[in-house]
Amino acid sequence: MYKDILLPVDLNQDSSWKSALPVAIDHARAFGTRLHVMTVVPDFGMTMVGQFFPKGFEKKAVEAANKQLHEFVDTHIPNDIPVQHIVTEGTVYERILDLAKKLKIDLIVLAAHRPELKDYLLGPNAARVVRHADCSVLVVRE
Repeated sequence: MYKDILLPVDLNQDSSWKSALPVAIDHARAFGTRLHVMTVVPDFGMTMVGQFFPKGFEKKAVEAANKQLHEFVDTHIPNDIPVQHIVTEGTVYERILDLAKKLKIDLIVLAAHRPELKDYLLGPNAARVVRHADCSVLVVRE
């Protein structure tokens, strides 16, 4: 049923993957699929903001995230599951949606926290992904 599963993780927030990771692993095993594990490095937005960081900081941030992502996969995902490591830059929900479309992802597995009032007004990343994804999205609550 699923050929490619996308698992977005925030390497600095255990809550972004703790509940979703076991579900993604179970689905990958059950369907014999590849698991695409991605993390997003925020962009600096306006040039005015970027000028406060040292030259080459963005590249170093991506390299560090890539190293962390490989360590995360080595630690948390069994060797019998094929994994693609992906580090992107930008807005979290936009990168998830772009990548899902580009890779023809069949299922996105996301962790979601209990919504607060501000989330109802602004819309968290998970809600935006659910609303705009072209594929199935499984939202896993703690």
